[in-house]
Amino acid sequence: MDLPVRASHLALLLTNEEKHLERDHLAKLCERYGKPVPSKEADHFSAIFDSFQVRWEQHGEFSTYTFYVQDIVKDVFADPALKKVPVDWLSQLPGQVIVASHAAVIPAPEHENDDYTDLPAISSHFANNPVVGSKVTGGAAKVFTDFRIHVDGFSRFVVVDSDLRKEQAGRLLLRLFEIEVYRVMALLAFPIAKKLAPELKLADRKLYTITNEMAQSDSNDAKLLDELTTLAAEIENNISSNHFRFAAAGAYYQLVGQRLEDLREVRIQGIQTLGEFIKRRLEPAMSTIQSTSNRFVSLSERIGNASQLLRTRVDIIIERQNQGLLASMALRAKMQFRMQQTVEGISIVAITYYASGLVGALAKALHAAGWHIIPEIVVGISIPIIMLAVALGLKRAHKIIASITEEESEH
Repeated sequence: MDLPVRASHLALLLTNEEKHLERDHLAKLCERYGKPVPSKEADHFSAIFDSFQVRWEQHGEFSTYTFYVQDIVKDVFADPALKKVPVDWLSQLPGQVIVASHAAVIPAPEHENDDYTDLPAISSHFANNPVVGSKVTGGAAKVFTDFRIHVDGFSRFVVVDSDLRKEQAGRLLLRLFEIEVYRVMALLAFPIAKKLAPELKLADRKLYTITNEMAQSDSNDAKLLDELTTLAAEIENNISSNHFRFAAAGAYYQLVGQRLEDLREVRIQGIQTLGEFIKRRLEPAMSTIQSTSNRFVSLSERIGNASQLLRTRVDIIIERQNQGLLASMALRAKMQFRMQQTVEGISIVAITYYASGLVGALAKALHAAGWHIIPEIVVGISIPIIMLAVALGLKRAHKIIASITEEESEH
């Protein structure tokens, strides 16, 4: 792009539905100026209209619009590039604005050199606020900002051009805008981390109370297991709900670091570099986010360990109860077996009694028929024979039952 140049940058959070709407909205701008519209599948677009140039990019969570005007005015932020864009079209942009920035690449004053920077003149572009800045791109330019949102709702960057090539200027502006967007996107997780801190502390106390009760000999394990399960569900719900935001914060923070490295900053005497300023303020927030995420994961693991311990103890108690029940059943079976043996002994006597009675009746009938037998002697001789036969028969029946039971258990 030709220098000097003014640029305005907007980043908007979008839902999936709004992502489709913004292509149609961008097509309306192209139709107004008679330019080809972007395709339905496009995720980036660039075009030059009558008095400005537009660059649109659609990212995973947000979209960016950058507007360029390749001229310069006396007060670059009183007449930003965004004023060249139709107001009615801007007011209907889909999405929620999360970053709004103005930037200007201005020529270096004749009296300025590498060793001298007119900081009061630079500060006047930022409502006389303290500025941060550095030499960038091998000393071809100097970048300044105050990292504040001004009364118009925009942050500001001033690039003082010492020896910038056209390609360098485009890359430099893009990196500055990306730093601002990725910095804000990384910080979206910070309010969530602050909000979750009390819940995390409360959950930690609940876990301590439960584990303390677990150590008591008279604890209600079933009740404690229910409480642990409820607590685990709450923690897992928080992890699932915020995992993406926390992971995205780390990824955006890395991108901020990469873009700062791409600037190749060199210190200007008396002011902080952009990297120093951002690191000092962004790093504590990112540490808080990472710490909150790690604490949730750690708490989830501790709850899992406590649950496993409690389940093991409950399983042991149940196993002991089962062992007692089995022992009781075994004793009952043994007693039943003894009673059965007693009944079998009585049954042998009963069967022998009735069988010997039949033999006696038969012997009397034969004696009456003329047989030379004494019924009483016949009955007396038959009793041990009958008793032995009945006992052998019962023993044989037991063997048959035992063999059938063994075959069924094997199958």
